[in-house]
Amino acid sequence: MLHYFSEKQDSRLDLKKIRIKLKNIVFEIYAAAGIFSKDKLDRGTELLIENAIIRPGWSVLDLGCGTGIVGVSIKLIHHDSDILMSDVNKRAVMISRKNISLHNLKRISAISSNIYEKIPGKFDTILLNPPQTAGRNICFSMIEGAYHHLKEEGLLQLVARHRKGGETLKKKMLEVFSNVEETAKGSGYRVYVSKR
Repeated sequence: MLHYFSEKQDSRLDLKKIRIKLKNIVFEIYAAAGIFSKDKLDRGTELLIENAIIRPGWSVLDLGCGTGIVGVSIKLIHHDSDILMSDVNKRAVMISRKNISLHNLKRISAISSNIYEKIPGKFDTILLNPPQTAGRNICFSMIEGAYHHLKEEGLLQLVARHRKGGETLKKKMLEVFSNVEETAKGSGYRVYVSKR
């Protein structure tokens, strides 16, 4: 069986639309089998989106984008942002592109990339719900790479279950960035933010 963080998926596509309600907006997105949280918006991702710090005109990287829910939501809320979504899972990238088209969004794109391998440029913020089931090393490399892909004063904003590995990721962020703060919590999840 392949995980949602595998490059290729062999399960049936099982394409469907799910309804999302966030920040007083309601919209639909496509989801499919073989992608993280294919049936509904998971609580951690919801907490990240609702508490994301996004300034006008910011460039945003949605790293490990899955269905593209983070990038698409941020674009619908912050129209003037420039967004790049990326995932190692080729099916996730395809679904993210379908969701961009579904909402006819501009200045947002999705690419295949193994973590930062094909990520161009630097960003004002990186939004991340790390694949903790993929293991600590992958999550750590996402945090370490963020430092080099953020502009000066840029923010890494990461959500995780505090008592199920989140505390370890928070310590790693402190080690890499020399600062970290908790900006939101709910349902066992916390949003951790580090500044470049």
